[in-house]
This record gives sequence, C-alpha cells and structure tokens, in this order.
Amino acid sequence: MTSWNKTRAGHTAAIFLISLLTWQAASAGLLRDHIKERRAMQEQSEELDDEAEDSGSAPSPAGARVMRDVAYGNDARQRFDVYLPAQAKEAPVIFMVHGGGWKRGDKAMRSVVDNKVARWVPAGFIVISVNYRLLPDAEPIEQARDVARALTAAQRQVSSWGGAPGKFILIGHSAGAHLVSLLAASPAMYAESGAMRWLGTVSLDSAAFDVAQVMQGRHLRLYDRAFGRDEAYWKAASPFHALTVAGSPFLAVCSTRRSDSCPQADAFVTKASSLGMRASVLKEDLSHREINQRLGEAGNYTQAVEAFMRGLDPQVAARLGG
Repeated sequence: MTSWNKTRAGHTAAIFLISLLTWQAASAGLLRDHIKERRAMQEQSEELDDEAEDSGSAPSPAGARVMRDVAYGNDARQRFDVYLPAQAKEAPVIFMVHGGGWKRGDKAMRSVVDNKVARWVPAGFIVISVNYRLLPDAEPIEQARDVARALTAAQRQVSSWGGAPGKFILIGHSAGAHLVSLLAASPAMYAESGAMRWLGTVSLDSAAFDVAQVMQGRHLRLYDRAFGRDEAYWKAASPFHALTVAGSPFLAVCSTRRSDSCPQADAFVTKASSLGMRASVLKEDLSHREINQRLGEAGNYTQAVEAFMRGLDPQVAARLGG
C-alpha cells in the first residue's frame, strides 16, 4: 500500500471513529432524555395514584364541623366542602383546589385536605376544598372559570359561616395550581363571575405556567389531552401570557426533583415581579406528591409557606402566631 493510500485509510478510519463516537454520544443523550422523561411521567403519575388510594373524607379536628357538597352550580362536580373552626369569627379562608391532570381528582382526597385541615382549622382558619368539572366535560379554561364561580359563591356565603370575604388565600396543586395561577393572572376571568380579589395565591408545583412553551417542546401526553393542538388556546390557557398587570402576592412552590417545574415558576415570577407584583419562588427538595401532601405538616416547608401567608394580612399573621 502506498503512503497516500495509507494516509487515506487512516483518514477514513479516523472519520469512522469520530462518527461512531458522535453516534454513541447522541445515543447516550437520547437515553438520558428518555430516562428523564420517564422519571417525569412517574412523578406526575404519583398524584394519580393518590386519587385511587387516599379517597374518602378527611377527619375533622375536635370541635370543628364540616359542610359537605355546597353547590355553586348545577353540575354534580360543582361542589365544595367547608371545614369550620369552632366559633369562627372573621376567619381567614384557605381555598384549596385539587390536582389530577385536569381529568381526575377530588376535593375529599386525604392528600389534599388532611394536613391542611389539621393545621389551619384549629388555628382559626376556614378551609374550603373545591371540585370542578373535568376533562372531557370541561377544558382547562372552563375549569378555571368553575374555580372562579366557586370562589364567588364562597365569598358571598362565608360571612354566615363566621368567615371574612376579603381574606381568602388560594392554594392549588398541580393542575389545580395551574388553575389558580391562571385566575391570579386574569382579573377579567374572575371578575366576570363576580369574585373579589383575594389576599394571595400559593401555586404548588405547576409546570404549566407557559403552556405554549410546554406544548412546543417535549412534553407528557397529559398535556395533549388537556390543551390540544390549537396554539391560540395554548396562550389563552397560559398564566404567563395572561399576566399583564400586577395582582395579589404570589408564591410558586416547585420541586427541585423535576426538570420542568422550577424553570416555569422562575419565568412566571420574573415577569410578575417586573410588573410590580410581589412574587417569589420556593424551591423544595420534595416530590410532586409530597409538595401537596406534606403542606401542613410541622417543619421548614410549612413554615416557609406560612411566612408568605403572614405577609398577606395582620389577622392571618396573628392566627399563625406571628
């Protein structure tokens, strides 16, 4: 073999080796992406598993009473439960919206209400847990309108239960976090139902602040079922795109164990802050499920959320002991 042929063969071998290494690197990247996606799917499915396992009614603290299935519309899903402290008077209200991928879930799930009722009702808060119509009967924007209707009904009746109409705190988890965030970003949406502005919003681990961005990238199938293929709908259903004016204070809790939740929360809070809105992100080393289930348990996580709540209103701060 001539020196020229040897050189050519060496170049060919080098090119083959580079191509092989490039292919292996790409394959490894695809494998890593696939593993991340599977982990994210598992994380999202934890909430759905809860719905099969923790169904049933939450126990009430001693001295408290419960009003179940208060109607705010004609549909069987348009109901909420009210947990009342003994001798409530001008009580602040925790208004809780469950998750479930916009297609399932229930107001009575133990992961939704147990720890929150056990901690805040004895402290003198009213806790309201809300159901709303689900896919395929209602798409996410209509679900948000259901939450607004429930809020309106609760605000109008809460004085008769010993509560304060102007002292509501909205909390939502997962899909419910998306719904309360969309309302927080859309004054016209909640105003059309007659709802009053509330003290503040706590969003528990939503990865759907910017739905358009989610749908344009790699995403879980549950988003396709919820938001379809209409790009205009993606933007209309996005809290990030709906946000144009400062609203009530906002806390976005996100799981650092996920790749999608905290970046979405950061972008929304950055935009909210630029509009003059008091907004912050609380990053927790907890799973998607735990961020919901463990809120209300004694510990640093609950204390951090309560620190946000204290800053909303002096009476809220007094009932939280600070």
